[in-house]
Amino acid sequence: MRLGLLALCGPGLVVMLADTDAGSLITASQSGAQWGYRMVLPQVILMPVLYVVQEITVRLGIVTGKGHGALIRERFGLWWALVSAGTLFASAIGALLTEFAGIAGAGELFGISPSVTVPVATVFLVGLAMTGSYERVERIGIAVGLAELGFFAAAVMSRPRAGAVARAVGSLPLGNSSYLLLVAANVGAVIMPWMIFYQQGAVIDKKLSPGTIRQARLDTALGSVLTQLIMIAVVMTVAATLGLRDHSAALNTIGQIAGAVTPYLGHFGGTVLFGLGMLGAALVAAIVSSVAGAWGIAEVFGWKHTLNQRPSRQTAKFYVTYALAHIAGAVLVLASADLVSLSIDVMVMNAMLLPVVLGLLLALEARALPRQWRMRGIRKYLTWACCLLVMGLGVYMIPATLHWT
Repeated sequence: MRLGLLALCGPGLVVMLADTDAGSLITASQSGAQWGYRMVLPQVILMPVLYVVQEITVRLGIVTGKGHGALIRERFGLWWALVSAGTLFASAIGALLTEFAGIAGAGELFGISPSVTVPVATVFLVGLAMTGSYERVERIGIAVGLAELGFFAAAVMSRPRAGAVARAVGSLPLGNSSYLLLVAANVGAVIMPWMIFYQQGAVIDKKLSPGTIRQARLDTALGSVLTQLIMIAVVMTVAATLGLRDHSAALNTIGQIAGAVTPYLGHFGGTVLFGLGMLGAALVAAIVSSVAGAWGIAEVFGWKHTLNQRPSRQTAKFYVTYALAHIAGAVLVLASADLVSLSIDVMVMNAMLLPVVLGLLLALEARALPRQWRMRGIRKYLTWACCLLVMGLGVYMIPATLHWT
């Protein structure tokens, strides 16, 4: 019973809170400003899409007892393992850049320089992982990520109109290329390569057994709903304020978003709630993406890796990789003068990686699991359809984002 209760607030919830990271929240804000409540329904539709992808990682991790990178190497060879490690490393470093930029922006809202917030966050994140307890990392990640609940209070303060929401849901401009591009951006912001590696490794470090799969699925489902409700809260807050009055507001950074909504929500609603929510989102995403990156690379190269042991000779390579990722991300953010372009580049990169990441995930589900644990019938085809949708929309946004069209 105790294990089941812990599973309800475990890997699935942490990874989903991390999914609503700084880049995703900026995308949600832009969606609300440009298209108002018309971007609410796509967020609802993404709930089951997010769930079916992450649920596969739950079964793979619990049933096989092996991480994502290790399974790829075992089933498809070293070359594909190196490809997966490359995509993971790129996405994890990219995520860290985005999250550190978010941390810097949140600090600036309260008058704290990035030269202070970024190094402090780096020390905190590196020290947290080295405490020798996965449970501690998980609980602190959840506690930090729950700061995102402030977005619900901001949504209430914005006083969205139920009638306007209902009308917008029934009149989606699917023939508008600009709308479809922003839908694709939201899809690309939902499935991150590092999420797959993290949740599969986390259920192993948490020592979940096949008997707990039902609870782990519920954990993932609750997280999928919560993270998309947070996205909806941000969309509705911005739609009810800027979406009705100022479509041209620049919303490329946390500071710009908070500054734009503050005149409508006041200092507490606009600066404090949005600032702390963004800070919590960035911190939990930094924890998850960096742990996933270190786990995945260690699996591919056969290094010992676990958060349940303090640094030692056996785990040195894993922890050094984890620490260096943070240091590299912090240095790049502090040295970059254009964090907006940096965040856009990361979003495009994630979209380009999705076909490889999801393709390997589906292949593992079909080959690495015993037959009784594989998908069958309509469930299998619906899951494949969801993954193809994500891959297609992710690729769709690349040319326009890179100004090729």
